[in-house]
Parts: sequence; C-alpha cells; structure tokens
Amino acid sequence: MMIIRWSRGLFAAVLVPCAYAYACAGTAWAEGESPAAANPALRWQAVPRIEGRLSAAQIGLVINEDDPYSVAVGEHYIAKRGLLPAQVLRLRFAPRPSLSPPEFAPLREQIQAHFNAGGGGVGIQALALAWRMPWAVACNSITSAVTLGFDAEQCVNGCARGRSSPYFAHPTALPYNRLGLRPSMLLAADSVDSALEMIDRGVASDGHLGKRFSPWVEAVFVSTPDAARNVRAVNFPPSTRLNAPRVEVRSERQRGSPERQPGGEPMVLYQTGAVSVQPMRGFFFAPGAVADHLTSTAGVLDGSSGQMSATRWIEAGATASYGTVSEPCNHVQKFPQPQLLLQTLLQGSTVLEAYWKSVAWPAQGVFIGEPLAAPFASTWATPPSASPSSSASAADR
Repeated sequence: MMIIRWSRGLFAAVLVPCAYAYACAGTAWAEGESPAAANPALRWQAVPRIEGRLSAAQIGLVINEDDPYSVAVGEHYIAKRGLLPAQVLRLRFAPRPSLSPPEFAPLREQIQAHFNAGGGGVGIQALALAWRMPWAVACNSITSAVTLGFDAEQCVNGCARGRSSPYFAHPTALPYNRLGLRPSMLLAADSVDSALEMIDRGVASDGHLGKRFSPWVEAVFVSTPDAARNVRAVNFPPSTRLNAPRVEVRSERQRGSPERQPGGEPMVLYQTGAVSVQPMRGFFFAPGAVADHLTSTAGVLDGSSGQMSATRWIEAGATASYGTVSEPCNHVQKFPQPQLLLQTLLQGSTVLEAYWKSVAWPAQGVFIGEPLAAPFASTWATPPSASPSSSASAADR
C-alpha cells in the first residue's frame, strides 16, 4: 500500500505492510493499564494517500416523512447542498431511538433498491440520513447497519471483536464503485435549529483552511487519568507545528476532567477519553471541526445512558462527531484512530470520509454531522467522477 507521512507539513511517500498495529490484531487494553505508560513516546504514523473526495453530486439523502425533524433538516440540506430531486429518497417509519432487525430490514431494502437502481444517478457514493432517531438497530448503529448491513453476531457479545470494515484506511473516493458500500452519516443534533446551524457550518467550511493565508487552527488530543477510556492516547500524534496546512497539533495531559480553557486558535479537531467533558466553556471550533470522546455510549444521542452524547459536540460548535450505541468495551478498533482521522482530514477529505476511514470495526458506532464538510479541500484533492461504466466491485451488502 502506498502511504504518506506528514514531515514538516509535507507528504513523504513510504511503504509499510500495516499502517496500524491495532488494525492487524485486535486487543483491548486491560482495566487499569495505561497505554501511555506502555509507549510514552508519541510519534507520527503513516496513513494512506487519498484519491480524492466526495462531492454533493455523489451523496444521496434519506428523509423520514413521519418525522418533522427529518423533514425540516432534510429540506434545509437539499437547499444548502443543491441536491437534485433524484438524489432524495423519502420514506416513512417510526422515529424512535432503536429499531429491531425485522423493522430495519425493509428500510434498508428500500434504500438499497432506490440507489442501486439508479436513484440519484449511478454516481451516488454515500448517504446522509436526515434524522436523529433511530440511532441504533439493536446493538448496531444505524449508520453501520445501513452501510454494511446488520451484524447480528456483534449483538451476541458487544465486547467481542467487530467485523472489519473494508473502508477502513482505504484511499478510494468512490466507495460504492470500488467496495460496494455507501458510508452514511446522521444529520443529528439536539434540535432542528442546532442541525440547521451544523449544516451551515459544514457548507461554510469547504476549503477555508490549509491555504497560504488561511487562519491557523489547532488539533487537540487530550490524555486523561481514566485508564479504561484513555486507551487510544498511545496513537495520539506528538505536538507539532504543521506549517503547510497551518495546524498546531497539541497532545496534552489532563489531570482531571477534560476542559478546554479560553484562548488559543480555533480547533479543527478535539479528541479525548472520558465519560463526559463538562463544562464545555472555552471550546472554540472552526467550521468543519470534528470532536469525540471515547466512552461506552456516546452514541445514545438523547443522553439517556448517563454518559455525554456525541450531539453535545455539535451543540458546542463541532460539525461532526462519533459515539458507540452499545457497550463495545475499550477496543481501540471500535473508535476513531486519531492520526488516521487527522491526516485524512488534512488531505482534503470530507468529514464523512475521514471519520469512516478511521474506524476499523464500526458496527456499534454512529457517525453524526454534516457529511460533506471539507475544511482542507484543495484543488489536488478534487472529487473524482463516477461514470455509468464504473460499477461496484463487491456484492451488495
């Protein structure tokens, strides 16, 4: 695999057999064991060079007409991203937190049938789901179930290994044509108004960072004393000033609950491991920013699990986030890999691509946000075209 490494703000191609050890062998850290103690020296890791990014013409939108939130948010998304009527599928189903597998099966069949038959054109590569409920199908997230199909085996034991995503760390910008899957993201927020603001931030973010006169931003990675939730700290990048994309990377250690103090540049990325990040004063996000916290049930979007919901990041000004909907145990493969997420985003990918490509075992994880936001979009990472002659290389899932 051809991969790249940030070096003084530039890409340098190198070859390695496996970009991330945890992608090759699944091991959860033992309770109380600190990965930072096991490997205190943070270093940059190699990531795949992307082949382009998704465009608005390549995304399909699904609206639930029985859900006023879905209708309002979906219509706003159509207007802001200029989607054509053929790119939009309107369905009717119960807007509740979780669907059973029998309830979900006909929903996915309708989505597959519409877009596989040419709904929106043969170039539809990804999906935006215009709702906040449901976020789950039994123990699976709605986004993984729509994209990869329902994984019943994961529900036998939520702490077991997950099914590997073929999209993980993949360079393609045409996931349906190349892999036979359409990654999906929920347009989810705590209210309609918050969702509309999230969409507006995503649209405003496109290509506004990483240029010569763009503002500097920060990518912040915070280690915590919570050993069970701090497991991915070993994969945080070292603190570095990246001059080319104009990003200050900060890897910090937090003694107490993660809290961002006022000051500094706006953040384009924030990651930590904690049950919650409260209070969230001082968080200043750039348009198109991504943020998440590793904990068991951040994907329970109404916060009823007792842990902070991923939608709190949207309320704080982020444009995309991630959380698991059922107990995954602390397998790092079930959460966004820090350097994959950052470096894929820096190459000009959309937040949907950067998040999906950073999770090796996504069955339990829900992706939320404005999928097409691409703050580092650049001319060399232009969207590829999906011609009618290009077909999926894998069987429909």
